[in-house]
Amino acid sequence: MRRRSVLLAAVPAGLVTLAGCGDGKSSSSKASASPSPSVSTVPPPKIVDGPLPAITAGAKFGEKPTVAKGPGEPSKNLAVKTVIAGSGRTVAENDFIQANYLGQIWTSGKVFDNSYDRKRPLVMQLAQGSIIDGWRYGLAGRKTGSRVLMAVPPTWGYGTSGNAQAGIKGTDTLVFVIDLIESFNSKSSARGKPVAQTDAALPKVATNTDGAVPKVTIPKAAPPKKLVSAYVLEGDGPELKSDQTVLCQFQGLVWDGGKTFQRTYGSGRLSEFALEQMQQAVKGLAQGLTGKKVGSRVLIVVPPELGYGNTPPSGGVIKKGSTLVFTVDILAAM
Repeated sequence: MRRRSVLLAAVPAGLVTLAGCGDGKSSSSKASASPSPSVSTVPPPKIVDGPLPAITAGAKFGEKPTVAKGPGEPSKNLAVKTVIAGSGRTVAENDFIQANYLGQIWTSGKVFDNSYDRKRPLVMQLAQGSIIDGWRYGLAGRKTGSRVLMAVPPTWGYGTSGNAQAGIKGTDTLVFVIDLIESFNSKSSARGKPVAQTDAALPKVATNTDGAVPKVTIPKAAPPKKLVSAYVLEGDGPELKSDQTVLCQFQGLVWDGGKTFQRTYGSGRLSEFALEQMQQAVKGLAQGLTGKKVGSRVLIVVPPELGYGNTPPSGGVIKKGSTLVFTVDILAAM
């Protein structure tokens, strides 16, 4: 089982799942349980620039860092320093970020978690109740491409209860090194290169990259009988693996009539789901995304036996035997 970061709360705010897909839980509900921050009731911290321990090795962006123990007593405020200044997009609260990080305890220097060894950056939302408040306040306003060093007192970490699973006491100040790789919001789109859409028997999908809904034109013909998964925009990121969680923009339509049954484009939200969970809900969507590159827009046509078959969600536009059409912008994966 993939190890869950101790940073995450149960369900990222703004999470949407496909209509009728399973129980609507996020991918984190499948991972090993760990205490996580509840909705914050503490005031915003005062942000100061120290004291902070030194990074003694792995000083470049993307390298696993080694960090010294905390020098003396930590601040009771949130100490944050940009060690390497990036030039990318400015991160805002409620954005999703993709980041590598290492966390350790101030007094002992004991590392309790890091993503570098897993070789899978974390994708998380900087939203109240989704992440510890130290990250939510300390990363807002920083630019992607930056390395940020911070010391988080218990008030904006795990409070007086700590995190027993991670070996964090309720009095521990936590030190993090965070490499901000990318950020995403509800206006994000895939940025791949357009791929020729030459099959007249398949829907045509617009290639706009402004975050608006891509227009889908479904041909007035019978749908394909087998699963179709084709690039509309081909990205250059890693290929999705079947055990990963996907952050995306998507829309779902019914082939007959072309009515939309759900979408994130233009809704102010993004979708995040585990492919393993989607395999149990809309098998064809999970199969169509597996192996596709991050940064891509993908057209997926799902025949009934790989969709809802004869048991569609009640009260919607999906009927028994419906063929489904999806466009998915793969923004990130973890």
